[in-house]
Amino acid sequence: GIGIMNMMLTTVTERTREIGLRKAIGAKRGEINLQFLIEAVLITVAGGITGVIFGAAISYLISVGASSYGLDWRFSIPPKALIISLSFSAFFGILFGVYPARRAARLNPIEALQARE
Repeated sequence: GIGIMNMMLTTVTERTREIGLRKAIGAKRGEINLQFLIEAVLITVAGGITGVIFGAAISYLISVGASSYGLDWRFSIPPKALIISLSFSAFFGILFGVYPARRAARLNPIEALQARE
């Protein structure tokens, strides 16, 4: 979570001029806020999907290995577990994306446009 917040704060800093330009041509605080929140959620959900894929692959390999020793371990991924894990990913994206999104939305367009790259 803290890593997402740090990455999003870095993104806001790197895109200061873009944010200033968008605000100067009429973008509202809510639109900027929503953009950065969506980005944070997409990043965390992509990480959640990657984690589910790797976790499923490892689980499958363990079940195959256990079967070779005569154990009856069946590989399965309960749909409820997928929903819960991706929901947690989205939740943490929102939770740790709020501060950077608000910071981006509160930038002064004039100061943002004058920022050096």
